[in-house]
Amino acid sequence: MLIAAADGHQPQASTIVIGEGPLSHDLLLSGTSGLAGQVRGRSDGAPVSGAMVVVTDVRGEVLATGVTGEAGEFRFDDLVTGTFTLAVNASGYRPTAVPVEVQGQGITRLDVDLAAGARVTGTVRAGANRRPLPDARVTLVDAAGNVIATSTTGEDGAYAFTDLDAGDYSVIASGYPPQANALQVTGPGVDAYDIELHHPDE
Repeated sequence: MLIAAADGHQPQASTIVIGEGPLSHDLLLSGTSGLAGQVRGRSDGAPVSGAMVVVTDVRGEVLATGVTGEAGEFRFDDLVTGTFTLAVNASGYRPTAVPVEVQGQGITRLDVDLAAGARVTGTVRAGANRRPLPDARVTLVDAAGNVIATSTTGEDGAYAFTDLDAGDYSVIASGYPPQANALQVTGPGVDAYDIELHHPDE
């Protein structure tokens, strides 16, 4: 196995068979390219630090990953030329994926603007005293009637939906679905007949 590697080039491996005499074998090394840029907030243009940046090829295989720096910058070296997908995900922003064409040797630059993800938070309360209701099911439905997300309230009755697109939504809150059980009562009756309520997916 003959392996050749050099800075700025893709390593190349080749299998050769050596006989009794001298052997001449040429290797062709392909130059590598780089990809660099900055991740910014779309609304204010401020750099987004700590964003996860992933480069994948046309088959979806991950070629490189990184996290943006304080100035929102990222850089990947040692990429071959070709078409790739750059996916960016950051807390508080909508994830995005953009195609990028890396050509020739050198650095291809691509800046990415992220749209801030909207959020909906609140508390479900019940009864005349408006106490927080734990374990209630909250459903978020868009204007077309599609269920976008569901949430179950905590002990404080709080719920939250994040990374939403701007638009019109409906928020539906409900307790447990009703539970029906067959019961036969004879003699003095039935004591300690407990009923467990739960959500269908639990």
